Amino acid sequence: MTTRRTFAEASKALLRTTLLDGLRDLLLDKDWPAVTMADVAGISGVSRQTVYNEFGSRNGLAQAYALRLATEFAGVMREAVEGHPGDADAALHDGFARFFTQAAADPLIGSLQRGEAKPDLLRLITTDAGPLITSASALLTETFSESWTGLAATDAERISRAIARMALSYVAMPPEGDRDVAADLAAVMAPAVEAAREGRGRV
Repeated sequence: MTTRRTFAEASKALLRTTLLDGLRDLLLDKDWPAVTMADVAGISGVSRQTVYNEFGSRNGLAQAYALRLATEFAGVMREAVEGHPGDADAALHDGFARFFTQAAADPLIGSLQRGEAKPDLLRLITTDAGPLITSASALLTETFSESWTGLAATDAERISRAIARMALSYVAMPPEGDRDVAADLAAVMAPAVEAAREGRGRV
């Protein structure tokens, strides 16, 4: 039986999505240091106190935005895995490539890649990236455990953490223009997935 969200849960999720979408729209015209909680409230049609209640601070807002990016990466990778049954290399290549393209179009990531982001923002995806890696890894673990890959829980978790770390390491800097980095990363990780699938080794 499918568990349905309560009205309160659905409303909270909608509010968070609206606020983060509002932040993204603001970042198309403003750099992160110039964005205020009042700006986010105004573009989202809520009070400033509502924004503070949801995120606590500007740092909390930035972390929530980054966490959504990690969740989106896991979603892209799930779609790629489901879209390439039986082919780990193609699935990972597709997932990494789509994520890098998607991330490059994000205004906050763009500021990081151009070197315009402040240190507090940079820390969110480097030294303080633990929550992002944990969130993405948990979702990826479900994908590799439940999809055609059918990995054992331990293997799925180890591979997922490695994939999440690899993907997020490229958020702060664009992949090299003369390399197909998605193909390189897929070539590294696909053998691990296949080995775990076939029970030929441990990751």
